[in-house]
Amino acid sequence: MSGFPRIEIIGITGIPEIVEGDDLSKMIVDAARDQGTPLVDKDILVVTQKVVSKSEGRLVNINGVVPSAFASQLAADMGKDARLVELVLQESRSIVRMDVDRGVMITETKHGFVCANAGIDASNVPGDDWVCLLPVDSDRSARGIRQAIAALTGGAEIGIVISDTFGRAWREGHSNFAIGVAGVELMKDYRGTLDANDRELKATTIAVVDELAAAAEMVTAKAINVPVALIRGYEHGTSSPEGIKPMIRERSRDLFR
Repeated sequence: MSGFPRIEIIGITGIPEIVEGDDLSKMIVDAARDQGTPLVDKDILVVTQKVVSKSEGRLVNINGVVPSAFASQLAADMGKDARLVELVLQESRSIVRMDVDRGVMITETKHGFVCANAGIDASNVPGDDWVCLLPVDSDRSARGIRQAIAALTGGAEIGIVISDTFGRAWREGHSNFAIGVAGVELMKDYRGTLDANDRELKATTIAVVDELAAAAEMVTAKAINVPVALIRGYEHGTSSPEGIKPMIRERSRDLFR
């Protein structure tokens, strides 16, 4: 049957443990081919942040981190490791909220993302003393993966979304969000169009890349060694030359900061 909206979300399996310097793009292309879903024009890949960070050498051993006096005081107040707090401060532009009793730090990263602990994470990282930082520039990472995959596939136009898992204001549970993008439209703007009852839509703009990232989590999950999802059938436009930046609400328009 055809003629109705439909997309497929396919987990790409067979990608080995990633270490610094690995050719992540080639690993993705090879794994997609080997499982019988070779990449083609208009596919979208949602690549989890962790494998991007690992390939770029963004793992840090906290034993080499020297905490500042401020980090040491915050850590003492919150019952946290001062070395980890120091890393959070180094990766942050500002502290948005803190709950000392629960040991929670919500910060604005240097990229502009608002999340817990500047996105620093110890899950799926080998060794008790190692943590993973966000990519330095996740849009640049996405562009690099896209360009490399085009070269490996004879010019296939592939959209790339780099995703990470954040908590959400007002709601329990976590969700995947886009933190880097290349070749995929960020938002679908319905303002000025008519709804099913011929009413003009005034404010509806859908965060397309966040929805793609969230949908991909259904096949990538957190502990099944499937770090990349292939989304097929979604007609995506082109990304903004500014990457993910237009998705980040300016402080002057943010009622919660």
